This record gives sequence, structure tokens and C-alpha cells, in this order.
Amino acid sequence: ADVSADDYDALVLPGGTVNPDNLRADATAVAFVKAFFTAGKPVGAICHGPWTLVEADVVKGRTLTSFPSIRTDLRNAGATVVDEQVVTDSGLVTSRNPDDLDAFCAKLIEEFAEGKHPVHPEGATA
Repeated sequence: ADVSADDYDALVLPGGTVNPDNLRADATAVAFVKAFFTAGKPVGAICHGPWTLVEADVVKGRTLTSFPSIRTDLRNAGATVVDEQVVTDSGLVTSRNPDDLDAFCAKLIEEFAEGKHPVHPEGATA
């Protein structure tokens, strides 16, 4: 609650099941995540991390990947879901699981170095 997206250049959302589930239930955390999209700042999410993106209403019209068990949630929120090691869409980097970490981290570094991206055509609030 004491931080602002203005203070950071990028964001990485954790995987696993517990952290993303707790984050998506916290309105302050969800607003923090959404602020990165509004500002066009790079965001990374791996495994179940995209659950928080669904709650932040920022996946509609985007292409991403995730752990298989949450793909229906992503599709229901308007995302196009693919089964690839790493996917990038307007500064959003997603991966499926820990086996994808090498590709995920390399792409995160690339996107973070690029800095802000144009706001996605669907907008931050999709």
C-alpha cells in the first residue's frame, strides 16, 4: 500500500498458486498492477501469475501463455492463449512454468531494456 507504479520501471508477477491467488484478492495490489499497464511499463508473469492480470482487467485482446490450468480463465477474460515457452505482447511477457525460466528471463531483460511501450490497443482497462 506504500508504493506507487510511478516509482518502478517494470514489474514481475510471481508464479505458483498461492501468491497469484492472494494478489488477485487484494484490491491495492490489483490497482498497482493495472497502473503499470496504464503507463505502458513492461510486466512479466509466469505460471499462475496471469491470474492477477485477469483481475486487473488487462488481458482482453492480448496474446499470452500460462500454466495450463488457468488458460480457461484467461480465455474467458478475452485473451488469446497459446502454448509457447515465452510470449510477448506490447511489453507483457508471459511463460508457462519454471522450465521456461531461461527464455522468460532473457525476454524480460529485453523488454525491460526497451522501457515503456505504447499502451495496448485495447487499453489498460480492456
